[in-house]
Amino acid sequence: MSKKRLLYLVLFLVIFVLIPSPDVFAQSTTGLPGVSLSVTPTNNPQATVSAVQIIVLLTVLSIAPAILILMTSFTRIIIVLSFVRSALSVQSAPPNQVLIGLALFLTFFIMTPTFNAVNHDALQPYLSGKISQTQALTKAELPFKEFMAKQTRISDVELFLQYRHESTPKSLVSLPITTLVPAFAISELKTAFQIGFMIYIPFLIIDLVVATTLMSMGMMMLPPTMISLPFKLLLFVMVDGWYLVVKSLLAGFH
Repeated sequence: MSKKRLLYLVLFLVIFVLIPSPDVFAQSTTGLPGVSLSVTPTNNPQATVSAVQIIVLLTVLSIAPAILILMTSFTRIIIVLSFVRSALSVQSAPPNQVLIGLALFLTFFIMTPTFNAVNHDALQPYLSGKISQTQALTKAELPFKEFMAKQTRISDVELFLQYRHESTPKSLVSLPITTLVPAFAISELKTAFQIGFMIYIPFLIIDLVVATTLMSMGMMMLPPTMISLPFKLLLFVMVDGWYLVVKSLLAGFH
């Protein structure tokens, strides 16, 4: 018997042994769970309203990331932390996961009074059936408006009010949420870039001193960032940079 025929015989025996017979499949029947979706007509208006409320609630949950970014302190914190990493000229230390995680927990820490107010005034009364969903959403807006009003510049609010030809109210809390949120967002961006500029200044001075020293020594081909990076890290560690950055962020929202 040739080697080729012997190989075919071995493969046939392996397949015959490993593959069970059809009777085995017939005897082992496993019940799988079934899912059925159906829409049934109803003459009860309350049932229709409840279905619409569920859809609205799911829509609100789908835009929760946008709410977290644009209605909390997250925007300012993550931008400032990114500026710190860029000023140090380190592209991957700390990594993005660490910066985002730190920004999230700082946001939760800063926004705790606001979240507690929403839970006490809106969520718990709604879950206990004391107020309707519309009333709960209205009460939930108020703590966020109060937080954003403290951090929003009047000039940024006037930008959107002038577009609609409206006058500036006495209290920013009375503004609609669609006007206050974009005004708060650009105010946070401006504040974050101002803090980032102040962070860049000492590290820029180090870069200039190192670049000037290398040019005076005739070392044109040596990248200045390679020499300035250890000095930047040394300065940042000596002044306890992360402590000062987080302290300034917390003081800005006090």
